[in-house]
Amino acid sequence: MKRNLIDASQLELEDKVVSIKRVTKVVKGGRNFRFTALVVVGDGNGHVGAGLGKAAEIPEAIRKGKEDAMKKLITVARDDNGSITHDFIGKFGSAQMLLKRAPEGTGVIAGGPARAVIELAGIKNIRTKCMGSRNKQNVVLATIEGLRQLKTPEEVAKLRGKSVEEIFA
Repeated sequence: MKRNLIDASQLELEDKVVSIKRVTKVVKGGRNFRFTALVVVGDGNGHVGAGLGKAAEIPEAIRKGKEDAMKKLITVARDDNGSITHDFIGKFGSAQMLLKRAPEGTGVIAGGPARAVIELAGIKNIRTKCMGSRNKQNVVLATIEGLRQLKTPEEVAKLRGKSVEEIFA
């Protein structure tokens, strides 16, 4: 499962807060408010991760989310024109994210939560479609799962015991 996790210490990471939710717990003396922050980090060069932070105050929740995301960084396979190497459907819970290759000049066609992940991964041309659940957390995690499972032509050729030219033939 953790085959392509990387060390975040030597990367210059950018972060985006996807969502902040206020969670209420009713107790004997009234209500306790806490915050949950979903944060995506990436270097714009093929590395991206998402994390969840929970705390009594928003800045602390964001900080914890960023730390969690840095622990879960993955490497994304990209092709020459800044797109993904092949079409794939990433799944997490009941959310499914269709990731489709796109030619140069297409740009990023993606909704809010998925757009944050794709832009921080450094993908310039892609088309996406969110299917199933529209829950922000599940959409982000489905997108990351889809990107994590992408393979380069070299990896596919090695798995099949063939050359790259035979794969494309």
